[in-house]
Amino acid sequence: MFGKLDIFQMAQSMASHAAFRQTAINQNIANADTPGYKALDTASFAQTYETQTGSPMHATRSGHLGFDATVRSEMAERSDPGVGSPNGNTVSIEDEMVTGVEVKRQHDLALAIYKSSLNIMRSSLGRG
Repeated sequence: MFGKLDIFQMAQSMASHAAFRQTAINQNIANADTPGYKALDTASFAQTYETQTGSPMHATRSGHLGFDATVRSEMAERSDPGVGSPNGNTVSIEDEMVTGVEVKRQHDLALAIYKSSLNIMRSSLGRG
């Protein structure tokens, strides 16, 4: 009856994006003392989701129009690296910590969306 519901796919994509972005933060922190290392980051989830699913046509089924609801991100050198160290490294531990907190909030939000949607689904089936 229900295929894949968009809200669950979006929540899963949001959690996956947060995990991928956390990987970039971890790499930056691990290479904080590496000479010449350029800090990596990914585009925000909102930008990535809009770019990949923002077509004017709306898919009504998962196979319709070649629709794929998974959101893919790529790591790239941070566009605004800030002030680098004398050895050419652009990683700021403080910035990475702040970004890490933002990513944790994004992941927590994805889990909250998933849990809330699941509770709504259970209630609608009379199992809430």
